[in-house]
Amino acid sequence: MLELNAIRAEPERLIEGLKKRNFQEEELSIVNQIIALDDQRKSTQTDLDQTLAERNRLSKEIGDLFKQNKREEAESMRAQVGELKEQASEMEDQLKNIQSELTELLYTVPNIPHPSVPSGNTDDDNEVFKAWSGELPELGDDAKPHWELAKDYGIFDLELGVKITGAGFPVYRGKGAKLQRALISFFLDEATEAGYDEVIPPLLVNENTARATGQLPDKEGQMYYVNEDNLYLIPTAEVPVTNIYRDVILEEDDFPIKLTGYTPCFRREAGSYGAHVRGLNRVHQFDKVEIVRIEHPDRSYDSLMEMLGHVERILEKLELPYRILRLCGGDLGFTSALTFDFEVYSAAQKRWLEVSSVSNFETYQANRLKLRYRSENGNRLAHTLNGSALALARIVAALIENNQTPEGIVIPEKLRSYTGFSVLS
Repeated sequence: MLELNAIRAEPERLIEGLKKRNFQEEELSIVNQIIALDDQRKSTQTDLDQTLAERNRLSKEIGDLFKQNKREEAESMRAQVGELKEQASEMEDQLKNIQSELTELLYTVPNIPHPSVPSGNTDDDNEVFKAWSGELPELGDDAKPHWELAKDYGIFDLELGVKITGAGFPVYRGKGAKLQRALISFFLDEATEAGYDEVIPPLLVNENTARATGQLPDKEGQMYYVNEDNLYLIPTAEVPVTNIYRDVILEEDDFPIKLTGYTPCFRREAGSYGAHVRGLNRVHQFDKVEIVRIEHPDRSYDSLMEMLGHVERILEKLELPYRILRLCGGDLGFTSALTFDFEVYSAAQKRWLEVSSVSNFETYQANRLKLRYRSENGNRLAHTLNGSALALARIVAALIENNQTPEGIVIPEKLRSYTGFSVLS
């Protein structure tokens, strides 16, 4: 969440940022509500401190009065101390309620967009940061989308997934399962070669973990919840991996911290229907390799560009046409200051498919995580970043569509040592 001191110091900056996120005028009043509530907190804290100081002073005098045999005065003063104790208790409860209300209000405020974030309402307003420079692949009229190819080659089975679980839970089979496993290994090897330390995190997290990275309360409706245990299935490895450093104070020499992890991901993704979400275009369970960085604030945007380069190199090795979009204010994630999306071109569907988001959260997650580092000026919040490198479902869709031939589906050369075959037939 945003730092309270920063909101008080630059309320106009927050208001302009919220406008870029398309907040309406009546919604912008939340800034004044936060400041007013903080003023109330400070006033209550001052009154409490004064009351406690007066109680302590009188308590000390009572002892002196008893020593002087001034029992009547001492008993009168003891009654005053009792009243002050009750007042202090009421103020402490009031202060606790104000702090809780203030924290919950801060949880509802999204991150301030980076100055480079373009204005806009929807994904149609996203800016093309880097366009594909080559020719887009064109397939013949008999080209098939991946959900038809899956049936022809036994790659995955959506209907079997419906039988076992429900819609959006594909079952990968045969060479399709091996292709999936090959991509996971390839992505992890690329990450570790780039200096990211591999971790295998839990697939379920508690409420504190989900709240620390911003999934709660913003994305509660998109997460699968295990009621009896009060646990959530992870929507991305970002959640458990970033939380490794919750409540940690780092040294400046610890930067950069680079982590990677493969996990299945679970998202409810309710609401959309039609051809654009057919097959693997939108599923409730998918595999993804995530890269996470914890950085010094002075270097986080250089690191963001480095992460973009990492994802680019993977897509180039997979021989997939791609482009990079800078998300507009209306499409920007709740916790992100700046996000770039990677899309690959699906030749059979003749459309771009999102396969990665790479984001800088600046101090927004770190403030919730209480993730700090020691500096000459005291403890400061670190910056957190993450990115998909990569999400497999749509990568598989684009790979099998773009590489279909009469002889079968040709596997990109860089992937063949992982699959053990060059053609899926």
